[in-house]
Amino acid sequence: MMYLRLFSVLALAAFVSPAWAAEPVALDLWPEGKVPGLAAGEKEEIVDEMDDRIGNRVTKVTKPKITVYKPDADIDTGAAVVICPGGGYHILAYDLEGVEVAQWLNKIGVTGIVLHYRVPRAKEGKVYTNPLSDAQRAIRQARAHAQEWKIDPEKIGILGFSAGGNLAAVTSNAEDSAYSPVDDADQLSARPDFTLLIYPAYLNNQDADTELTPETAVDENTPPAFLVHTSDDRISSTGSVAYYLGLKRLDIPAELHIFPTGGHGYGLRPTKKPVTHWPDLATGWLQTEVLKAD
Repeated sequence: MMYLRLFSVLALAAFVSPAWAAEPVALDLWPEGKVPGLAAGEKEEIVDEMDDRIGNRVTKVTKPKITVYKPDADIDTGAAVVICPGGGYHILAYDLEGVEVAQWLNKIGVTGIVLHYRVPRAKEGKVYTNPLSDAQRAIRQARAHAQEWKIDPEKIGILGFSAGGNLAAVTSNAEDSAYSPVDDADQLSARPDFTLLIYPAYLNNQDADTELTPETAVDENTPPAFLVHTSDDRISSTGSVAYYLGLKRLDIPAELHIFPTGGHGYGLRPTKKPVTHWPDLATGWLQTEVLKAD
């Protein structure tokens, strides 16, 4: 029965309006004054500007939040994905790799949760430290609001582009919470149920192509993953290969697509390169690995 519903979702996707089923819901990730790692006296704000290529470009986030985009109820599968836009941990390509991705997910019956994680990168410590706290909190908030948002708390994934792909991989492999609990939501699991990495950055060590960095190293608890890269990407595809190999060695379901050309930073926008069809491949993977009947 579930498969019939999924096929209906895919058939309807081409005819679904890009308008949201309901107005997006924005939620601050942290209670006021409890953002971990926020310097004393620093103003909580989100600053953005328009960029001719990527659209909305977020240049500063000190007040992390999520924005929840729901699909039409008739095609809602109950699955949800936390979306991590890229930008080198310096900015967020918020439209190109955030809102437009939520729109695609909505068309296939998946709730899109766009994450405003902290940028620019901290001057001290690991570049992903504060963003990891935000990503873990986003997943926990999604589980805490699962009934309200009509999502399955066991079908909450994470998707990231470039540096956002690094964040998604780090979040998928973090053994412990990156911050101390602030409320009951932090008693819930912060590990996603599945992962999509689209031209992810910083996954492997520079001098060892198939060796993952300590923070992205996979283990038996790592969720299944879908990966896309191109051979001519300025960020080497060997990082995606290393992640796939790690999952393969542990018999964790994984799918890897490496296309010859396409570069970096294309998001979902149509090009003449075959990589432009990656959303169709991802839809098929989600149908098989995530949205399948229990």
